[in-house]
Amino acid sequence: MTSTVAYQVMWNRLISVVEEQAQALVRTAFSTSVREAGDLSAGVYNADGLMLAQAVTGTPGHVNAMADAVAHFIRRIGAENIFEGDIYITNDPWEGTGHLHDITVVTPSFHNGRHVGFFACTAHIVDIGGRGFGADAASIFEEGLQIPIMKFAERGKVDRTLIRIVRGNVREPDQLVGDMYALATCNEIGHRRLIEMMQEFALQDLDGIAAFILENSRRATLERIAALPRDCADGEMVIDGFDTPITLKVKLAVEADRITCDFAGTSGLDKKGINVPLVYTKAYACYALKCAIAPEIPNNAASLAPFEVTAPKDSIVNAVHPAPVALRHVIGHMIPDTVYDALDKILPETVPAEGAGCLCNFQVSLRPRTDAPAPDHARRAEVLTFNSGGAGARPTVDGLNATAFPSGVMTMPIEATEHTGPVIIWRKELRPDSGGAGKHRGGLGQFMEVGATEGHEFDFQAMFDRVDHPARGRQVGGAGASTTIAQDDGTPMRGKGKQFVPHGRRVQLAFPGGAGYGPASERDPGLVKRDLARGYISAQSAQQDYGLSEADVTAVLDAVRNGEML
Repeated sequence: MTSTVAYQVMWNRLISVVEEQAQALVRTAFSTSVREAGDLSAGVYNADGLMLAQAVTGTPGHVNAMADAVAHFIRRIGAENIFEGDIYITNDPWEGTGHLHDITVVTPSFHNGRHVGFFACTAHIVDIGGRGFGADAASIFEEGLQIPIMKFAERGKVDRTLIRIVRGNVREPDQLVGDMYALATCNEIGHRRLIEMMQEFALQDLDGIAAFILENSRRATLERIAALPRDCADGEMVIDGFDTPITLKVKLAVEADRITCDFAGTSGLDKKGINVPLVYTKAYACYALKCAIAPEIPNNAASLAPFEVTAPKDSIVNAVHPAPVALRHVIGHMIPDTVYDALDKILPETVPAEGAGCLCNFQVSLRPRTDAPAPDHARRAEVLTFNSGGAGARPTVDGLNATAFPSGVMTMPIEATEHTGPVIIWRKELRPDSGGAGKHRGGLGQFMEVGATEGHEFDFQAMFDRVDHPARGRQVGGAGASTTIAQDDGTPMRGKGKQFVPHGRRVQLAFPGGAGYGPASERDPGLVKRDLARGYISAQSAQQDYGLSEADVTAVLDAVRNGEML
C-alpha cells in the first residue's frame, strides 16, 4: 500500500510536470499573448477526464473552464476511438473555454499500452478569421472559424485537411498553425514527464494518486465551507455593456456542504459579442469563492465541485449557441466583484474593493494608408496587446497597480508589442490619482498612447469597460477613476467596437483604477506622504482626499526635488 508521504511526493511531482508543460507552451508559442502575457492554461487529468492538477502559470478563466472540457472530448471522440498518438482539438466556446479565440488541445496519455490519463492546454490566439477579435459580430458565425472537437492527429498522423482549412480562413495562418503545434508539443512534454514519474514510482495507472488528490481536496474544501456562517446574500453590479448598461445579479447561499451562486435577475443577451457561455461564468464565480474561502487548497475537479453556479438560459452570463461571445471576458471578469458584493455581507472584512475587472485589451489592425500613396515598406498586421487597470484595495493593504484581477494575465512589454507589427506605443505609465481614496488606496491604472509607423492607418478594436461605471469602493472607500479613450485631436472614441484611426493620428487611453477600502480619513499620513512622493497621488488629492496640510505637501515635494525622499 502506498504511503501518504509517497503520495505527497507524487503530488509535488505532478505540479512540476504541469508547470513544465505550461512553460513549454510559453517558450514555443507564436502569439505574444501567450509568450508575454501568459494567457494560457495547462493541466493533467485522470482517465475519466477529472482534472487532477493545474499549472501555476495560466488564467482561472482558462483553467477552470478547461476543467469541464475534457469530459466533452471523451464524449465527442468516444472512448473506443482514443488511441495512443492521438491529439484532439477544438475552439468550441461551449465545450472549450468560452470563445473562438481560445484553442484547446487534449492529448491522451498511454503507459505500457494502457490509457492512464489526459493532458490538456489552452492558449489565446490572435486571429481566427471572421470579423476579428472584437464585439461587433451579431452571431457566432460572424466571429470566425469554429473547429468542432475532432482529431488534430490520429495515431501520430496530423490531419492535413484541417490545417488547410485553418490556413484558408484566418489572417495570420503561420502564427495560428504554429500555436496549434505548440499546444500539442506542450502536452507531449507533460506526457513524457508523467511517464518518467510513473516509472520511478512503479505505477501502472493513476488511480491511487488521483484518489489521494481528489479525496483530500474535496474534504478540505468542505471543511472550509462547513466553518462558514449558514447565510445567503445578494450581490449586484452595473457595468457599461455595449450600447446599454448591463446589470449583473447573484444570490449567494452558504449551505453545509456547498455554496450556490444563482445569477437570476441578470440582464439578458446582448446583440453584440459580449455574451458569456455558462462555462466561463462558472470559471470566474468559482475562482472568486476559492480565493476568498480556500485559496491554498489545490485547484482540481474535487475542490471546484462544492461550488455550484446556475444562471437563466439566454441571460448574458448563460449565452447559448449561436450568441456572439468573442468578448466574453469583458463581462466574465466582472463576475468576481459581483460575487464579492454578496460575500462581503456574509464575511465582512474578507474581500477586496472592486477593481478594474476586465483586462484593458485592444487590437490594432494595420494596413498601408489609403488617403495617399503608401511607402513600399507599409504592410498589413494584426497586433493584440494586453494591459491592466488597477486592482481594488484589500481589507488590510493597498490595491496593486496595473495588475489584472481576476484574470492574472500579465501586461505585455512595449518592446514585444512593437515587434509584432508597425505599431508605436508612444506612452505607457501609471495614472496618478486613479486609485480610489481610502484607508487602503486602490491600485493605479495606466496611461497609454498608441499610433502606427509612417505610412500606416489602422482600425482600433476597443474592448474596455468602466467608462461610465467605475469601480466602487468598499466600507466607504472612494471609487476608482473611469476609463477614457479619444484620438489625440480630441475626437471621442467608444469603449467598445472597431473604430478607424487615420494616418498620423494616435489613440490616447486612460485605464481605470481600483477602488479604495475604508475611510480615507483613517489612512496613515506616512503612506499619504509616500504616495505623494512617488507620484501616485497629486498634491490636490493629498489635501482634499486625505487631509494632508499644505505645509506637509510642500515639505514632501521639496524633499523630492532635493532628492531626499523616494
